[in-house]
Amino acid sequence: MPTHVIEKNVTDERGTLLDFVEAQRGGLRRALLGLTEEQAALKPSASELSLGGLLKHAAQAERNWLLLAQGRGAETEHDESAWADGFRLLEGETVAGVLAHWEQVAAETEKFIRSVPSLEDTFPLPEAPWFPADTRVSMRWLLLHLVEEFARHAGHADVIRESLDGKTAFELVALASGDAES
Repeated sequence: MPTHVIEKNVTDERGTLLDFVEAQRGGLRRALLGLTEEQAALKPSASELSLGGLLKHAAQAERNWLLLAQGRGAETEHDESAWADGFRLLEGETVAGVLAHWEQVAAETEKFIRSVPSLEDTFPLPEAPWFPADTRVSMRWLLLHLVEEFARHAGHADVIRESLDGKTAFELVALASGDAES
């Protein structure tokens, strides 16, 4: 891992978990540094994944989980066509637009998590063949799931970016911090 989460306050579990979520968001965002829209849409491997599509998926996934935790229901249906469209930028969608949207979602997530009375508060998992029926999960679970989701896709993004131009996650961290040239 090219970045480390340093615990700011050992008694602030929410803050630590939110910092881990943000660190994994950063891995996905950095994978797009310096790329054109065309490069962000490329699929340089046997996979159907592109960096722009991974970015969009992560933002949508976080938004949907946030809405579920708030008891508002997901925005995205999980049928086959909507699932595929969630992994690619459609006409009119841009990397900059998705990044701006995700920034808003991230702020909403932090505000919501900081406002819930307890990380033990629960919400129901949606009906889906891959979830056990009638199961509730905690806000802690939500944050850990976001870490899991983003880390998985940050790994995909690392491979895709390195396939595009050879830049590694370490180089992108240096680029993002201003310690390297593009």
